[in-house]
Amino acid sequence: MAFKSDIEIAQEATLQDIREIAKRLGLQEEQIDMYGRYKAKVDYNLLRTPSAHQAKLVLVTAINPTPAGEGKTTTTIGLGDALQHLGKRTAIALREPSLGPVFGVKGGATGGGYAQVVPMEDINLHFTGDFHAIAAANNLLAAMIDNHIYFDDLLEIDPRRITWRRCMDMNDRQLRFIVDGLGGRSNGFPREDGFDIVVASEVMAAFCLANNIVDLKEKLGNIVVAYTYDGDPVYARDLKAQGAMAALLKDALKPNLVQTLEGTPAFIHGGPFANIAHGCNSIVATKMAMHLADYAITEAGFGADLGAEKFIDIKCRKAGLKPDAVVIVATVRALKYNGGVEREDLAEENLEALAAGLPNLLKHVHNMTQLYHLPTVVAINRRNTDTAAELELIAQACRNYGVEVALSDVWAEGGKGGVALAEAVIRLCEGGAPNFDFLYPDDMAPVDKITAVATKVYGAAGVDFTSAALRELDKIVDLEYGHLPICIAKNQYSLTDDPRILGCPTDFRITVREVVLAAGAGFIVAITGDIMRMPGLPRVPAAEAIDVDEKGTIKGLF
Repeated sequence: MAFKSDIEIAQEATLQDIREIAKRLGLQEEQIDMYGRYKAKVDYNLLRTPSAHQAKLVLVTAINPTPAGEGKTTTTIGLGDALQHLGKRTAIALREPSLGPVFGVKGGATGGGYAQVVPMEDINLHFTGDFHAIAAANNLLAAMIDNHIYFDDLLEIDPRRITWRRCMDMNDRQLRFIVDGLGGRSNGFPREDGFDIVVASEVMAAFCLANNIVDLKEKLGNIVVAYTYDGDPVYARDLKAQGAMAALLKDALKPNLVQTLEGTPAFIHGGPFANIAHGCNSIVATKMAMHLADYAITEAGFGADLGAEKFIDIKCRKAGLKPDAVVIVATVRALKYNGGVEREDLAEENLEALAAGLPNLLKHVHNMTQLYHLPTVVAINRRNTDTAAELELIAQACRNYGVEVALSDVWAEGGKGGVALAEAVIRLCEGGAPNFDFLYPDDMAPVDKITAVATKVYGAAGVDFTSAALRELDKIVDLEYGHLPICIAKNQYSLTDDPRILGCPTDFRITVREVVLAAGAGFIVAITGDIMRMPGLPRVPAAEAIDVDEKGTIKGLF
């Protein structure tokens, strides 16, 4: 049988009218805003009405990502389809893809094989314009800051201490550090500046952590944009910017409804990066999935040390959510890579390397089951190069640890290939309410919160803070924001702050070089390693393979 690419599978599928997908959730046509035949937005005001569903919330996370691939999004989608197969009313909640990774490394972020959300090309390219609206709101605020300084500067903003940056949804290293305002006073005041990618913008984070438009407007007003000459914070509300920003985001805040290849409803909304921000789709989308379905399946970005930790300690804390079960995705290839095998040799059986990579998986299992006390199942995302001995080695290690394990064939078989995983998830969800808890309390000092994440979740021996980071933490406490949760910006490839150290290292330390207050989003960002808020394109960007033919058919998204 000839191999088909993800985009070929998606383009050959027969999509259902989005009104039919909405009906599966009990929505009438007048309750959705149509964006063509296969996309719609759902009014967040529906969340004001009581729900007839006591939904189960399932979080899908993974081991640390590798070039070998893990298939977390594919597993999330396939699990949703499998639950539908088993007669469970299910909705999926995912992040929207950023154009940066689509044209950079990934080439697409809508699942793979026969476990995809569609229309695949639309979702990956512009979708319903949410990210453009977020960029516009971000950049409106930036323009209002400089305009205020140009006309009298009544707030006495120190141009050297403007912290707000413009953004765009594309990887562009040339814009990380720039000088703007050149050409004389009529063009502004010269200063060092820079751009962030949209998914790193605090507007994106506030957008995804807002419960409704009123809450969003308040969060936007709380954004710290600069400091005065006396060192006092200047907020977006001081510039009277939050109303206009919210107006730009009014329609974007409505979650987007699409479908899987098998017609399972999927809400795709918001998209903060997990190595920079909190890595979860919007609260509104997750709550909408829970409001309308019996099982809500969502995912958090990158490995469980980043996405899952932030999903729990930031998103669940702010939204009042409690996961009923966790799925940790792993592959034989990725675990062998963690065990020291070169990428070109991953197809060969290597039980020794696999055993060496297993501690990475078991560390994530430990975190979910022992730190957060959540029922957990390991999903082995099977590949055709996996051997029976390799699969059994992983399964036996999980059984020895006391955690359920299930093989997943959703890439090749769609929902049918995820039935065993779905049955395991149902067992966990029906086993009673978990003894769930957060990693740290609100009233813990920010330094201790950061240390708790690093030592307990990452397994670090301790944390080293630069003097600049400690000064900023002291200032945050003085401003009475010490109660906020922590969002650690860290590379996704390693439990450490060094992406070259794989597996499950011990006796390492994390260095926090910078701390940023995100008062609007409602968290404190601790920046480690060489994390940057504006990525660059790789040597061979995915954009080189993407094209469109004379019929308007897009090629090269995979």
